[in-house]
Amino acid sequence: MREFYSIPIHPRALKGIQLYNQQQYFEAHEELELAWREEHGPIRELYRGILQVGVAYYHISKGNYRGGKIMLERAQRWLKPYPEVCLGIDVENLRSNANLVYQTLLSTPEENISNFITQLFKPILFSNRAK
Repeated sequence: MREFYSIPIHPRALKGIQLYNQQQYFEAHEELELAWREEHGPIRELYRGILQVGVAYYHISKGNYRGGKIMLERAQRWLKPYPEVCLGIDVENLRSNANLVYQTLLSTPEENISNFITQLFKPILFSNRAK
């Protein structure tokens, strides 16, 4: 994955991450999907993974247990191959947070989804850690 270190983050992906961090998950999805469609290299799947975490959080916040669960499972698959930090994005922190949300969701009865602790939805961090 070393080839990713020299490419810049797609401007639409950056905008999508900003929207994600403002908990505007639907709007973030729109920007990240455009970045995903415009990107033709393997980094596009990082954008897909991020957008699917956002879609999961959107579903959970709207009371859609099944949609949130499915999106978190898909996101894990897309985020798994990337290093801890990629394009300056702290991917490991995102994976950890998404996994915590997933485990909490699994331990939440579906009929109690409206009481889900959305404070668990953390922003995407950028890192200065060595790549």
